[in-house]
Amino acid sequence: MTNAAFADKAVLTAAAARISNYIHHTPLMSCATIDRICGCEIVFKCENFQKAGAFKSRGAANAVFSLLESGFNGSVATHSSGNHAQALSRVALHAGINAHVVMPENSLISKINATKEYKAQITFCKPTLDARESTLHEVMAATGAVEIHPYDNPGIIAGQATCAMEILDEYNPDFILAPVGGGGLLSGTALAAAHFGHQVKVIGAEPSGAADAFESFTTRTFVPSVNPKTIADGLLTSLGKLTFPLILQHVRDIMLAEENQIVEAMRLLWERAKIMAEPSSSVPLAVVKANPGIFKNKKVCIIISGGNADLDHLPWTH
Repeated sequence: MTNAAFADKAVLTAAAARISNYIHHTPLMSCATIDRICGCEIVFKCENFQKAGAFKSRGAANAVFSLLESGFNGSVATHSSGNHAQALSRVALHAGINAHVVMPENSLISKINATKEYKAQITFCKPTLDARESTLHEVMAATGAVEIHPYDNPGIIAGQATCAMEILDEYNPDFILAPVGGGGLLSGTALAAAHFGHQVKVIGAEPSGAADAFESFTTRTFVPSVNPKTIADGLLTSLGKLTFPLILQHVRDIMLAEENQIVEAMRLLWERAKIMAEPSSSVPLAVVKANPGIFKNKKVCIIISGGNADLDHLPWTH
């Protein structure tokens, strides 16, 4: 499928219909206290309530069931530090096919255990992109499994777009903010805004300790992620060959947040909004809170991308 084809409005509409029975239509929630602190109207798209605890279930469902529609009946494989691993494993279990997942050995134990519960076959590797990819190739060669890339896959991107499609069905924001790692959610959000929005501006939010997407966007030249250091463990990867051009074309800006700002935003979400957001999901609120001049008196939607936090090591407890 070409870039133009998978970015088509009809493809996104078909993805929404395809996955509707396998995901939650997650709620939009608000918090008057956070509005007051940030000086703008904020609604949170709560993908922490999504199946497997993150937006990744949307893309995984669309990618797998698109394959099944084409007559595929083999097994699937991927590499993931957690949320995509859980999402793909869950969908594969529903579809009656096997899932093989390569996970870095430093993945959160909570995400490893959840992936195991969905009956995936897990292979551990060193926590580098080279190790993840080489181990995945070994697994695929041994099993014959087909790769479902965590973000650089047309079916994944179209599935992630359904999150913003739901937002735009219910709310007309000035801005939608999404965290950015590999760019699947951000590029899907931007596509949905381009097709279904009304002059909405899409902004990516990234930790300053993993600022490769910001640098890529600013220079309009791909910059890989090298030794990222951030609490936002879901945002450590580089942009993809599919996601980067879409982000350049459709995203208004990528903005950075410092580590202390991310922790403060995460705690604010837990304490005041009662939204159990993981660190990666808290980066957009950190960006909004740190930039009142941009967002003051605006209508802002923040995608809470997931809620798979490590409850034994919350960042404000040590």
